[in-house]
Amino acid sequence: MRERFILIVLCITVCQLAGVLGSYFTDMSVSTWYPMLIKPSYTPPGWLIGVVWVVLYTLMGISLFLVLDSKPESGTLKSALIPFGVQLLLNISWSGAFFGLRSPLYALVVIAALWLSIIITMRRFYDVSRIAGVLLIPYIMWVSFAAYLNYTIWRLN
Repeated sequence: MRERFILIVLCITVCQLAGVLGSYFTDMSVSTWYPMLIKPSYTPPGWLIGVVWVVLYTLMGISLFLVLDSKPESGTLKSALIPFGVQLLLNISWSGAFFGLRSPLYALVVIAALWLSIIITMRRFYDVSRIAGVLLIPYIMWVSFAAYLNYTIWRLN
């Protein structure tokens, strides 16, 4: 029981750290460059975006825990963890492209790859644990919305 508790805490922490790393880039221009951009009326307020990401990273961590806790065969586990790691890196990279490089166009390319990697992760996680795959649905929905928002900001600017 103690090992499982430690594992879930580690899984959630790893995912939350992705958010912390991404926020490094966000902080670079969220109060300088970003306010100068033309944004659509449906752009959510910054505080809401932060809350949503905390919830999504928590769901990702729980999903990761469920996959690891199910103890699948090593090949199955590897095929699930690789796309998960890729999507986590792309998640951080989007903040780097959008806020760090101040490039909605580069960010759009990254978010397209992120979207695809989330879909692959969902499928692989679902094969190991249905609940793990389903827990990623809010994530893909938010990233879909974020992709559309990113596209609109790119077009407006």
